[in-house]
Amino acid sequence: MKIQGKMFLWLSFFILIMAVVYGVWSKEPVGTTALFLAFGLSVMIGYYLAFTAKRVDEMAQDNLEADVADEAGELGFFSPHSWQPLSLGVGGALAFMGVIFGWWLMYFSAPIILIGLWGWVYEYYRGENANQ
Repeated sequence: MKIQGKMFLWLSFFILIMAVVYGVWSKEPVGTTALFLAFGLSVMIGYYLAFTAKRVDEMAQDNLEADVADEAGELGFFSPHSWQPLSLGVGGALAFMGVIFGWWLMYFSAPIILIGLWGWVYEYYRGENANQ
């Protein structure tokens, strides 16, 4: 994690230089503010990664002699199949169409979104995929 912290801190230095150059050159306050906020965010992430790197073991990316396979392992659990994202997508699409065509469409999209969210949260607590 040391290398990621250094990369973000160098990136923040670059963003700061570009923010100053952009601010002086363009005299446009919104873009300059956005660049300074990006600088602050990059500093926060870089500091966190550098601070955390002192407390964790050395990872493969910190070792110059490491192979790609040194970081191999389980990445997490991913659902093999699920119908819940379809429900959330349809409900979200209806909700965004409600902004365009009328807020009354939210009455139809909210139950679809809630059913999809409820089903996704409790997907592995009932039915054939129950494991707890």
